[in-house]
Amino acid sequence: MSGHDRLYGRDRELRVVEGLLGRARDGQGSALTVVADAGMGKTALLDAAERTAAEGFRVLAATGVPAEADVPYAGLHRLLRPLSDLVGELPPAFRAALAPLSGGEAPAPFVLYSAVCELLSVAARSGPVLCRVDDAQWLDRVSLEALAFAARRVHDERLAIIFAARTLAPLTGIPHLRLPPLDEEASLRILQDAAGDALGTELAEEVVDLASGCALAVRELAGGLTAAQLSGGAAPPRALPPGSVLRTLYRHRHLRLPPGAQRLVLMVAADEWLGAATVARAARTAGIGAREIEAARESGLLRLADHAVAGDDAVVVRDRLVRSSLWAEASRAERRAAHALLAQLLVQDWQRPSLIWHRAALSGEADDRIADELAEAASRSRRAGRYGDSWQAWQRAAALTSERGARADRLLAAATDAWAGGRARRARAVLRQVRPLDQDGTRAGLAELLRGEIEAGSGSPATAVPMLRDAAERLAGTDGALALAALMWAAEAADAAGDHLAYAEIAERAANLPGAPDTPRTGLMRAHLAGMAATFRGRYAEAARLLGRAVRLGEAIAGDSSADHSGDSAAQAWAALAALALGDGRARALAAGAVASARLRGDAPAESYALSAAARCETLLGHPPVPITACHEGLRLARATGQHGHAAEHLAALALVASFNGDRDAAHRHLEALSGGADRRGLAGADRRGLIRAAAFGAWAPACLDLAADRPGDAAARLRLPGGAGLAHPLARLLAAPHLVEALAYTGHRARAARAAEDFTRWADATRTPGRLALARRCAALLAECDDEAAAHYTEALRLHESAGAVFELARTELLFGARLRRGRRPRAAREHLRTALRIFERYGAVPWTGQARAELRAAGDAGPAPDPETAAPRTASGPGEPPALTGLTAQQAHIARMVAEGATNREIAARLLLSPRTIDHHLRNVFTRLGIRSRVELARMIR
Repeated sequence: MSGHDRLYGRDRELRVVEGLLGRARDGQGSALTVVADAGMGKTALLDAAERTAAEGFRVLAATGVPAEADVPYAGLHRLLRPLSDLVGELPPAFRAALAPLSGGEAPAPFVLYSAVCELLSVAARSGPVLCRVDDAQWLDRVSLEALAFAARRVHDERLAIIFAARTLAPLTGIPHLRLPPLDEEASLRILQDAAGDALGTELAEEVVDLASGCALAVRELAGGLTAAQLSGGAAPPRALPPGSVLRTLYRHRHLRLPPGAQRLVLMVAADEWLGAATVARAARTAGIGAREIEAARESGLLRLADHAVAGDDAVVVRDRLVRSSLWAEASRAERRAAHALLAQLLVQDWQRPSLIWHRAALSGEADDRIADELAEAASRSRRAGRYGDSWQAWQRAAALTSERGARADRLLAAATDAWAGGRARRARAVLRQVRPLDQDGTRAGLAELLRGEIEAGSGSPATAVPMLRDAAERLAGTDGALALAALMWAAEAADAAGDHLAYAEIAERAANLPGAPDTPRTGLMRAHLAGMAATFRGRYAEAARLLGRAVRLGEAIAGDSSADHSGDSAAQAWAALAALALGDGRARALAAGAVASARLRGDAPAESYALSAAARCETLLGHPPVPITACHEGLRLARATGQHGHAAEHLAALALVASFNGDRDAAHRHLEALSGGADRRGLAGADRRGLIRAAAFGAWAPACLDLAADRPGDAAARLRLPGGAGLAHPLARLLAAPHLVEALAYTGHRARAARAAEDFTRWADATRTPGRLALARRCAALLAECDDEAAAHYTEALRLHESAGAVFELARTELLFGARLRRGRRPRAAREHLRTALRIFERYGAVPWTGQARAELRAAGDAGPAPDPETAAPRTASGPGEPPALTGLTAQQAHIARMVAEGATNREIAARLLLSPRTIDHHLRNVFTRLGIRSRVELARMIR
């Protein structure tokens, strides 16, 4: 198969086409319109459909041609000509209706359309038929209407009709499939097919970024590369090659627009977007009105979009490929006219940086005074958290800066702010401009640090580790604190990649790094690194001491309002993860503080990282298995900003949450996304990209489902799988150890269970946190030979669960305790524990666990009450010994009510639940209404 035959990045679309062909083969015909602009792969998808249909299908094909768009019946003639021998089988009226295909008179439209339907039906009697119609937007009107008519009526035929068109307009009423831009991985594979292995990494990334997910653009750019560009002696291309198909297409579209729309397109290309107020001024001063805006939008060159400043009326260029093509094709006079017009229209204070830039562009020369003014504007935007404005102002300032060092600094600032605004591709593109300016020294270290952070966040932690370690060495001589931070991020990337040998080396280097000042932040980083390295090596007492110090320093930083530590979301997130390793409940508050700090700064990657830390803390600290706010918010943000590594962490957490509750459908849905089935990154996909931590926690989820389904043998087999297919991450292995002990104990592998329990107990004894100690006691109870010894361990475990507030784990222990008592012929005592477990499981909607509890109750001589759909749904409050007054509240309301009764303020509750104080106030008012009370004092009395 040639490179052009391969179809990369279209797995979802191929599945849709294969399903359509399969249904047609079985006599359930259907039709589909594939919609995308030129070069996106519509024809390639039709070719793939034809290859899939090669066995057993008769294929009819037609392609719209602009020269025949005004020739009636031209499309039908091309498509149906192979069926001319079947026309004789049609009724006379239909034969006559098809006469125009051979030069006869035109029939009534309905008769013609019906004749086309009948002819295709006759063809399908001898076997399934695939009709592929490419470039349907250029078919003549009669042919297109006839084929669309037939496509809506193929349901009982062995017939599949697939159209490919640039717009959906002429094919309404037919299911459609829009082709999104290709992802980076698919674009790189197309580039490799087109150019071989001659491209360096930076040149390949620049080509892929410029192509904006368009397959044809990748090939045209690859074909236009010069020898100097391939060798690195010339800059990468900034636009499609002159005369290329797509560049010519965009230019023709632009020239076909009305004059006002042409001016608007070039203005937006010059400034990237225009707000509604600016467009309104353009309408008054340059004759650009609503009709011109609509014409430009319909051309596919511009689109309306939501913008942080301009609102939902912003006009933006469709993508970088279109913008670069239009600007490259524009004459010098056209560019100057666009800059001059924008210099007249940009009158708001916040538009001053753009105004300065366009005035400078009119002169076409470097101007350090204007560059300084732009840099000052960029600094103001950065301080305000407007990174979408600041990165562009920094880049424009760099373009006008004559001194190489200052230009490199401003480009670094542009890349940093582009990354902070969630624009990873822009940040990479700007960083590529820095390298020729400064190959050594602090600037190179800062650039490598940013590259490493981008790679780690974007889902390639193994690639990020050497970058970040190199950055640390470059920075060590000039900025010890920043070098230590680079090592911290390198260790985090190594942990995500499952490379704990590298983690240990990084921790050792951090411990001996000279020049780093002794501050709470540097102390936290060193304690965290050394503590986690000790954890991975099994030195739990040392780890607990060091991680405890990291948590205390994190709390100090969180409470410090000085400029040095205010808003240090990374330090708070690291402290939260240290607390998580200890099983310390302070993890949730620290993680919430990290999220709040990052949000306050508007730093998207920092917020995404903080949310991933918060999601892990909420998932793994033994709290109720209900949907977790941090996971859902974090997943949305990670996907929106290209933080694929963080998205994988959130998917793994959501899968675990669902599996703890026994929700098989939800767990499998998240695992499918993690593996790349519903998402383009991620368990097989996570392994391929080195996301071993996410893959390991994801691999834990099926074992939890097996335990919930009472299949301990399957659970044990999953948890003991070696290598990347099992729990390849040491912290995941530790946290899953109680489940492994339970599975092994119930399958008779007591010696193996004892070894797993021994290691977990050493860890729990070192941390001394009630949640971990409770699980260690439960493991001891499962392995106890004597019933009295088991009862003592279970009783202590229940006390510790209550102390930790781990309600769901308490229910699991109650179930295990009750089952042990029943087997020990103490049914009365067993029923008490089993009823408590049943009540909790029912109120959380944990259906499999509810079934297990009911089965044990029946075996203990108590059938229990009939299942109640209301209490079985995961909507009501729960907890052993819950006050009756709270049973009518939702789980969220009951949780808030309990915290209010404990004396927490709305702001404190909001921080713990990652919600706003206003949302907490709303929930609390509903609680008061449902309970018929008026004050927090009454609520506290009711609960106590």
